[in-house]
Amino acid sequence: QVHVVESGGGLVQPGESLRLSCVATGSIESMSAMEWYRQAPGNLRELVAGITHGGSTNYGESVKGRFTISRDNAKRTMTLQMNSLQVEDTAVYYCKAEAKGFGGTWVDYWGQGTQVTVSS
Repeated sequence: QVHVVESGGGLVQPGESLRLSCVATGSIESMSAMEWYRQAPGNLRELVAGITHGGSTNYGESVKGRFTISRDNAKRTMTLQMNSLQVEDTAVYYCKAEAKGFGGTWVDYWGQGTQVTVSS
């Protein structure tokens, strides 16, 4: 069984920063890509940023230059440093981790999400 848990959301004012964290736990043999998604009310879930096991990154256009994704493979963690937050960044942020359990197959695991609210 593999579990993914996010933390670090909260309420901030425009221009401020937040740091989100994600950890994968359980019977994990291998991990591959990890990604952050977000979903605002009435909107589809969208990719915010992704990072491969080797450290290659990609970002959604709206967050480039403001958000930074990183990971620690040994700790099975991923972080999202969010700077210069805007009202439009308000959403529930989800972590997705591609992992393989012992004797299992590759599966995308999702966390429950953490709320980020940017408001003055």
